Amino acid sequence: MSNPISRREMLAAAAAIAVASQSSRAAAETGNRVEGLPVAAKVGAGAYANGGNAVDAVIAAAFAATVVAPQLCGVGGYGGHFIAAIHGGKKIVAIDFNSTAPAAMTDHFFADKLEAQQHGWLSAGVPGTLAGLQVAVKNYGKLDLKSAIAPAAAIAKDGIAVDAMLATAILSNKANLAKDPATAKRFLPMGEPLKLGQTLRNPELATLLAAFVKADSVDDFYRGDAAKLIAKSFRANNGLVAERDLENYRALHVKPAEWSHGQRTIFTPPPTSGGVTVLQTLALLDGLGWGAWPADSAKSIRGRVEAMRLAWHDRLRTLGDPAMADVAWWELVDKDRIAGQVKVIETALRDGKPVAATTDGRKATGTVHLSASDASGNFAAITLTHGGYFGAQVTVPELGVTLGHGMSRFEPKPGHPNSAGPGKRPLHNMCPTIVMERGQAILAMGGRGGRKIPNAVCEVLAQVILRGKLPAEAMAAPRVHTEGGMTVELEKAWPDATRKPLAEIGYAIKESTHAVVSAVWNAGGGMR
Repeated sequence: MSNPISRREMLAAAAAIAVASQSSRAAAETGNRVEGLPVAAKVGAGAYANGGNAVDAVIAAAFAATVVAPQLCGVGGYGGHFIAAIHGGKKIVAIDFNSTAPAAMTDHFFADKLEAQQHGWLSAGVPGTLAGLQVAVKNYGKLDLKSAIAPAAAIAKDGIAVDAMLATAILSNKANLAKDPATAKRFLPMGEPLKLGQTLRNPELATLLAAFVKADSVDDFYRGDAAKLIAKSFRANNGLVAERDLENYRALHVKPAEWSHGQRTIFTPPPTSGGVTVLQTLALLDGLGWGAWPADSAKSIRGRVEAMRLAWHDRLRTLGDPAMADVAWWELVDKDRIAGQVKVIETALRDGKPVAATTDGRKATGTVHLSASDASGNFAAITLTHGGYFGAQVTVPELGVTLGHGMSRFEPKPGHPNSAGPGKRPLHNMCPTIVMERGQAILAMGGRGGRKIPNAVCEVLAQVILRGKLPAEAMAAPRVHTEGGMTVELEKAWPDATRKPLAEIGYAIKESTHAVVSAVWNAGGGMR
């Protein structure tokens, strides 16, 4: 844990960052692009100059994101999902690196501990982020793992300038951050929140990342000295994660879920990812013939709202970890079932009534999403997160590792498919996505924004797949969000003529921002 990063490695990392400043025009001509969090994307772009592919680039960007956006993700983040089109964009692979519940956690554990489920040591499970990033690079990258970590290690050693989003996150979470001494030391020096322009330093994290570079491995985090320190902190704070939980953790290769329309097929990870909700909503819209409806009509937005509400109703009642519960998620996109739900929506539209659907009223925010492509036709997309700002808002002091609150994503009531359980992975909202056309990848995308991610990804795909719009047009189009209840969130751009029909049938209209979607796509020989 004390091995310093060498000068040669530091210079190589700095060079990779510098190379990333090459013009977007040159990148488009080669097909090498990384999109998402801008600072992290610049780091990812440097991987191409070292001979890396889209996977190397997106994982280098992800490591950088864990340092430059500590409110959104981190090496102690609860995890996420990765998907890529490899072998020249011809084969799809997906990795689930979601958090797992510790062996001591039962399905009724949070029934009377709702506050503890959100923040503190009980809200943290086994962090999956590092394992997922390592599996992706070692299986599908062209470079070694240390090449992906070195730029992040260099950034961590120098410290980062606090930007407006980080400063706001620290200030708005001051009370909770102050409860944990190691977290307070990092973000509230001298008891006051770090402000815009100040430098955030985390020497313990810098040392940890340097050790990973030296070892060309993150295994120590799960089965070495770092794991012992993590387990020690959990014990000292009455948390549940033990050394055995860390030792047993694995990032999993999973078979992607898919849905086809014409010559195009959408691939996204299966549950515990949020992608099946995207596919179900798209299938419902397709069954309605929504793509041919006038884009700004009341009927068009009502169709979107009702399709989303049915998909979210099913999601919140039936989905969970397929490995640990009886979850037949593929039935949600079964053609006969979709046809039946299409008739329900058509009846609701005809009668001027909402479909029968419910929500759970829970909230979830956060995440970072990154997408990449390369000159060989490979595409990659990854979403990673702490959960809400700073996750569990607790930190392992010797490592400078703030932990995600993956356990907050479980349903607190026992007996639900998404209730907690030993080794179980919680249902979440991340849904990195690849689109193929005639056997070649053409688009990698995803979003950040908690529970708003699946609908935002779905809306962009609906515009591209069902209406034939270019991705840039689709991402610029105004969006709608609902989670099965009677509240509909609209972006400011929607006209009153669209809002009024929704209000007239009983919907509570709320104006809000939606998830941020980032993507790379084939644009007639270049990448955008």
